[in-house]
Amino acid sequence: MKHYYNNKPEDYSYLQAEYDSPLLEYLLKNLKMSRNKIKDTLQGRGIRVGGKTVTQFDYPLKKGDKLAISKSKRNDVFKSKWLKIVYEDQYLIVIDKMPGILSMAAGHSTLNVKTVLDDYFCRTRQKCRAHTVHRLDRDTSGLMIYAKDMETEQILEHNWHDIVFDRRYVAVVSGEMEDDEGTIANWLKDNKAYITFSSPFDNGGKYAVTHFHTLSRTVDHSLVEYRLETGRKNQIRVHSADMGHPVCGDVKYGNGDNPLRRLCLHAYKLCFYHPLTQKPMEFETPIPVAFRRLFK
Repeated sequence: MKHYYNNKPEDYSYLQAEYDSPLLEYLLKNLKMSRNKIKDTLQGRGIRVGGKTVTQFDYPLKKGDKLAISKSKRNDVFKSKWLKIVYEDQYLIVIDKMPGILSMAAGHSTLNVKTVLDDYFCRTRQKCRAHTVHRLDRDTSGLMIYAKDMETEQILEHNWHDIVFDRRYVAVVSGEMEDDEGTIANWLKDNKAYITFSSPFDNGGKYAVTHFHTLSRTVDHSLVEYRLETGRKNQIRVHSADMGHPVCGDVKYGNGDNPLRRLCLHAYKLCFYHPLTQKPMEFETPIPVAFRRLFK
């Protein structure tokens, strides 16, 4: 059996399951490792069942399954400056996207998350492709879901608003926010130049609702959390501009304020019901260090 990682065989412990059991429960009973170390190894992609990387604590282990457990906590075959894998199972993958890469191919551009993931699936001999479920702008960073098969993609796409129960972003915006929290709601519609504009009245566009909470502020900038009730194109960027505090680094709807030389928008929280198991899945990434530094 060919290993998926650049590790020597002696870097692993090997087991064969003697009975059916959830993976974590079996490992706790049969390994001289603490619960925390086993969890770290799982999250670090250092456990394989039948040659396949497994990160689920409750993965249904079957009698006879062969396990390989890395002796180090982290064991990533995947290394990319453009994204990190946060979670993966047989149906979907959750990634943390860096700014500067498209979610999927567009025009002649070859640099996109889907291509990076497809290459990873190929190298790890997974018989699947990355299916785009939702998008982040090229210069927005943060959490995204990709499906591994068409069935999962269709479930996510057609039931997105029922499946996703919490989606939050954090942004550095221009100026000092007056309000600690609030809600902005209006209709958003693209013009012929693909610029999204808002209207307090139904203009034939889509109704958009954004809840905001100010986390920090200085006289020059504010750190704001946004919780999306709807997920419209450019919703946060347009609503921020509507409030008179555009997202810093936004060349389309901003005011030229760009202290970090990037679009200062990050999708930091994503919570959803697993499309196949219906279990609640909650993911959160740290607020970018560069964002926080502005408010020290």
